[in-house]
Amino acid sequence: MRFFRRFGRDQRGVSAVEFALIAPFMILLYFGLAELCQALIAERKASHVASAVGDLVAQSESVTAASTSTGPTSLPDIFKIGNQIMAPYDTSTLQIRVTSVTANSTAVPKVDWSVGYGGYAALSKAATATLPMTLTAGDSIVMAEVKYRYNSAIGYALPKVQDYTEAFYLRPRRSDKVTCADC
Repeated sequence: MRFFRRFGRDQRGVSAVEFALIAPFMILLYFGLAELCQALIAERKASHVASAVGDLVAQSESVTAASTSTGPTSLPDIFKIGNQIMAPYDTSTLQIRVTSVTANSTAVPKVDWSVGYGGYAALSKAATATLPMTLTAGDSIVMAEVKYRYNSAIGYALPKVQDYTEAFYLRPRRSDKVTCADC
């Protein structure tokens, strides 16, 4: 009987038992928060890619769809900049589309040119563009869209693939509209 009383009052192993019960939960929480932070950073980088690509195109008077070392700004080179912004994340799932839209005489936004990258399909010329704002006749904007698929490295905290879609709309800065002869 004395043995059982002494055993009931003994507190020497309580810390080890508590740690064994709490440690798996704390480790899972730590990895979950780390994964969540990585996913949020990837989303921010995708947004930054859309902003930077649209800004670079909007600063140009004309662009080309072919990679050139001289002359107008090359869209493939701008897309490479987008890849560099996404680093160190996997850029194989990065898709970018740049489109120039101008409102016609009846203020309907029509596509002047569009170029896609990474499997993002370009919009067809003269197609009606859907915009979150209204344009007046003759107004032009550059629309930069990005799709990015984030796949968790661990997969426990975020078991599903996360798809991020970002779009930026910028007015041309150096001319009334950005032209592209070979788009």
